Amino acid sequence: MPEQVWVVIPTYNEAANIEGIVRATVAELDRLAPGAYRILVVDDNSPDGTGQIADRLAAAQPQVEVMHRAAKTGLGHAYLAGFARALAGGAELVIEMDADFSHDPRYLGPMLDAAKEADLVLGSRYVEGGGVEDWGLLRRLISRGGGFYARKILGVDIHDLTGGFKCIHRRVLETIQLETIRAEGYVFQIEVTYRALRAGFRVKEIPIVFKDRSLGSSKMSARIAAEAMWAVPFLRRRSGRRG
Repeated sequence: MPEQVWVVIPTYNEAANIEGIVRATVAELDRLAPGAYRILVVDDNSPDGTGQIADRLAAAQPQVEVMHRAAKTGLGHAYLAGFARALAGGAELVIEMDADFSHDPRYLGPMLDAAKEADLVLGSRYVEGGGVEDWGLLRRLISRGGGFYARKILGVDIHDLTGGFKCIHRRVLETIQLETIRAEGYVFQIEVTYRALRAGFRVKEIPIVFKDRSLGSSKMSARIAAEAMWAVPFLRRRSGRRG
């Protein structure tokens, strides 16, 4: 029987985190969906050996799989490759999750419960009960401001458009023309959700507490933030042209 739940974890230089996050996710899904899940690590040729650690985990645990990409070409590309593999493997639900424990595996249960009614579930920092920990004021302002900007430009009532902890039904991924998505970083997350809304799918936010990484270095950059500023209006214009 094909695995029904796939967790896609993109990695680049996450040697300090990958074993812990995979083992914690396995433990949670063994409880929630025994025998019906798969964890896919998508490694972008990390020079710190992340891919080799993931290979060792996959050799020891049959529910873990590793995809090795030739180079680091962006988060969006990594997720699109992971989505394609998950769909080919029979996934009915695909979960996006970071490798650095900012997305706590304990939220997988509430996400899967919400997915019984919603087509796309967002782990949201900005609904009641959600929040962030260990962030400075500047990063909080950038995140809140970016989300507010995207909501107003796109005209949608989603509080955490830039969040990357998602549970997506197969029917959504098959409908939103993944092959035409070019965005990276925050904008990739915004575009997936926006396309789902435009296609008429039900999107539900559930509260999560996002914790800043304690190991490794953040992939956030000024370039990613700048991309979000100019690319969000383009998403709306392009969507409007499609009618």
